[in-house]
Amino acid sequence: MTISHSWRLLRLLAVSAVLVLTAQIFVCRIALRKRPREASHPLPEDVHRILAPETYEYIINQPDMCKERSPFLVFMVPVSPAEAEAREAVRKTWGAPNPNTLTLFYTGLPKGPGVGLFQQKMEEESKVHADIIQMNFQDSYQNLTIKTMMMMNWLATYCPSASYAMKVDADIFVNIFYLVNLLKSAPEQGFITGSVITDGAPRRDRNSKWFLSEELYPEDSFPWYVSGAGYVFSSDLAAKISWGSRFVQMIPLEDVYVGLCLRVVGIKPVYSRSLLTFRNLFEIRNLKYDRCTFARRVIVNQFKPSELVRIWQDFSSGHDNC
Repeated sequence: MTISHSWRLLRLLAVSAVLVLTAQIFVCRIALRKRPREASHPLPEDVHRILAPETYEYIINQPDMCKERSPFLVFMVPVSPAEAEAREAVRKTWGAPNPNTLTLFYTGLPKGPGVGLFQQKMEEESKVHADIIQMNFQDSYQNLTIKTMMMMNWLATYCPSASYAMKVDADIFVNIFYLVNLLKSAPEQGFITGSVITDGAPRRDRNSKWFLSEELYPEDSFPWYVSGAGYVFSSDLAAKISWGSRFVQMIPLEDVYVGLCLRVVGIKPVYSRSLLTFRNLFEIRNLKYDRCTFARRVIVNQFKPSELVRIWQDFSSGHDNC
């Protein structure tokens, strides 16, 4: 190698080093400027109060559900008081009584006309099925984060002996047979899976249902989180997520909020995919029913109660043939 070639190589290496150093400084500056809001200090009491379990009371509760049993899987289903048909559809399908599972419905206070009648029907339904947990905040989309955190608190308080839990909406098809099988080889602690969103970002359009202001959430992106349609986690995470909420200001996107709490406690959601086809097992789209297609999914999204019952009649008796 000639002296001139050596000199050019040295200059190239020097420039490369400067570029790398500059890039690292730039990244560090961005990290400092966009530092996550949750830091090492808990939120002030008056800010955290909106999510604190002691702020709310149970109007209807099932505190003894796990006193004499340790469910393998607890289905935690958020519903509105008016969704009696949806609750009944879940009871007749994947949420039916099962030695391995426990199904519970979580709701808030009814709103609008006929509040008294809705409440009366809810209490009568609870006496029959003993599977409803109602809390004294208004049931609304904006309060879904409160509901989710109260669900986590309920699990940590009244059913810590459960192995796993699944937060799942009432309009979801759940392949309980496939799911229970998968969980038999899943990690027993620090585990959460579902449809993982890795590129989520806040929407700044005030007309959007999912609007999030910079004041409420100054970061440009979300940490990894799982779609709220349905996700599964080891039961130890209920208490950890509840603890993490002490450091995270409430936002009205409940699934993102859970992701923020997971970031505080150092847990990252994991993908749940078929290794053969790299297919997402937690299907958050709506698919036309096909028995063998559904047999290879954990969930499929968006079904009316009557559709769920009709599908289940075929699926529960024939999925083994796929």
